[in-house]
This record gives sequence, C-alpha cells and structure tokens, in this order.
Amino acid sequence: MSVINPGVSAPSATRAAARARRREERELEAATTIRIFGIRRRTVALVTGLCILFALFTLVPIAWMLINSTKNQANIFESFGFWFARPFVLLHNFKMLFENVDGDGTYIQWLGNTALYAGLGGIGATALSALGGYGFAHFKFRGSKLAFSLVLAALLVPIAAITLPLYFVYAKVGLINNIWGMILPSMVSPVGVLLMRVYVSGSVPRELIDAARLDGASEPRIFFRLAVPLMVPGLTTVLLLSVVGIWNNYFLPLVIFSKNSMYPLTEGLGLWASHASTSGDQNIYPLLVIGGFVTIIPSIALFLILQRYWRGGALLGSFAN
Repeated sequence: MSVINPGVSAPSATRAAARARRREERELEAATTIRIFGIRRRTVALVTGLCILFALFTLVPIAWMLINSTKNQANIFESFGFWFARPFVLLHNFKMLFENVDGDGTYIQWLGNTALYAGLGGIGATALSALGGYGFAHFKFRGSKLAFSLVLAALLVPIAAITLPLYFVYAKVGLINNIWGMILPSMVSPVGVLLMRVYVSGSVPRELIDAARLDGASEPRIFFRLAVPLMVPGLTTVLLLSVVGIWNNYFLPLVIFSKNSMYPLTEGLGLWASHASTSGDQNIYPLLVIGGFVTIIPSIALFLILQRYWRGGALLGSFAN
C-alpha cells in the first residue's frame, strides 16, 4: 500500500513529477548530443548535406566533359550524356586538339599564352598583395585608413564599368595586342591585399617586428627574412586565387586582343565555338568538349599540389583579429 503525503495534493505531485521527467530528458539529450567543433550533430549533418550538393553541382559538369571527350560529334548529340558510347575516340580527339583548325589558331599556342599570363600576373599580384597587406597591417601613416578604404571600394567596381576607359588608355600607350596589357591589370588584386592584411595581422606578431627593429634589422631585411617565411600559407592562397582568376578571365582579353595568336584559352575556345556555329563544321564540337576538359586540369592540379598551404592560410586568416 502506497503512502500519500497529506500535505501534497495529487495534481501537484503529478506536475512536479512531469517537470522532473522533462528535466531528466533534457539533461540526457544534452549528454548524448555529439558536438563537433562546438556544433550539434544535426547542424553538422545539414552542413555535410549542403557540401555534398555543392560537390555534385561542381563535379557533374566535369564528369560530363570527361565522358563526352571520348565521343565523336554524332554521339555527343545523340547518345546519353553521362555514359560512354562507341567508338571510343579519346586519343583521337586529344591528338586533334593540338592541331590547327582551319587557321583559327592552335590550342597549344593558346595554352602557352594562358600559362604566361596567369604565371606572370599571379606572381605579380601575390608580390604586390604581400607588400600592400604587410604595409597596411604594420605601418600607420597619414591617410592609411583612407587608402585601405579605397582598396576595399575597388572590390565593388565591376570590370564592365572600366572597360571603355581601359581600352582608350591602352590605345594611347600602345598596350592593345600587347601581353603587358593583360598582365599589368591582373597584377592589381584588391582581394589579395585584403587577405594579406588580415593574414599578416594574425601570423606576423608586432612584438616580433619590434624586437627585430631593436636588434638593428632594416625594414627590407625584416620583411624578407622574418615576415615572408611566416606569410607562406597566405601567399599561397593569394597566388592560387590570382592564377585561377587570370586563367578563367574572359572579359579582359576580349577587350585587349584582336589577334588570334595572342588569345588565351577562354578566347580561343570561344573562337572555335563561333566558327562551329557559323560554318557548320561539325568536327569542332568534340574539340570544344575535350578542350574545355583539358583547360581545367592545370587549375585542379595546382589546387591539389598546394592545398595544404592554401587550407592553412584560409583558416588562419579567417580567425585573425
């Protein structure tokens, strides 16, 4: 026989027991919830699902190009796009890719031009971004905040807004159909300056710089011997972003170049596509597919080779200040 406390009514006891049970359930849920980097398991699952969707969105076009690079023109339009078909002509298409197509230009020439523009422009953008970011991070001078605000404002200016003035300036100084007309604007990277300023603020302590100055080190020696080794992940990040941006640039070479021999890959493949649509030459479509696939291979390889430095630079820069 149960004994009921006469001082406590049955409804009150029932409510107190329900509250205690709910409190125990919340404590049990909190104890069993898996947290990764302070994030609940359900949030991690949601973010993982979004990452998978983004990966599919990115990889599906690459898979399509890879599969259709093995087909002839008829199979590209008539067969299922995400499966192989006979005849398997990957090697034939790859061989034809590096041959001249009706005098329009050669893929190997455009590939060399793109590598030249991206290499020189990327190195120049990285060097200028390193100097600018280091200066804004560790030097305070009159107008420094205004100058950095102008750098940030440059991020909001679309390239289409400066196309006509850029063309007139280039025409006056003789940079039309000149490789420096492509390289010099590519060396200006407001994003790179912003990233390097944030990264330098977090990875190159001011106390270390002051100690080197007290020891009598000159500013160039401090920068090249002390700061640059600490900035390698950030420099790699800026280099990757700059090279890929120049590699994929379509609008700037469209304004600067009118000679087929100076085109980068973006303009060269566009020329082939225009030729195929106007002349009805059906043999160019397989070259366009495999040409697009080969075009993205250097960018992917560069990211895979330097991903360790790029990931470290991106993470450290994101937590700085």
